Amino acid sequence: MAMKTIFDERNIRLQAVFSNKEEAIRAAGQILVDNAYVDADYIDDMLAREKAVSTYIGNSVAIPHGLSESKNRIENSGISFVQVPQGVEFEGGVARLIIGIAGKDNEHLEILGKIAMVCTEEENIEKLVQAQTKQEILSIFKELS
Repeated sequence: MAMKTIFDERNIRLQAVFSNKEEAIRAAGQILVDNAYVDADYIDDMLAREKAVSTYIGNSVAIPHGLSESKNRIENSGISFVQVPQGVEFEGGVARLIIGIAGKDNEHLEILGKIAMVCTEEENIEKLVQAQTKQEILSIFKELS
């Protein structure tokens, strides 16, 4: 069986608008469900994680993910990317980029490291928020796939 791509254009949603962080987290989780990375219960785990501790990491970025008990709900490691140009309120700030993560067998640690490298640069955040196409997003994250 070929290894499933962790991040491709099916995992990207542009120009999203949400009235609250729960909607944003559900959208990021639904992409992971729709593309067979996780089962549907993983979304509830993402929401439970958010209740326990905010997944807003600063610099307009939130990285919702499951709990440590979620590993049996993950089929394949994957990333979802939701661009929210108007932003959505999270505990700690306003997120304009929602990056959902499902990591299998600690693969997500490498994924998180790469995301952190891209998202520490203010210039990259602006490019990601302003991107008009999925290809623009993919080119910025090209090392992730």
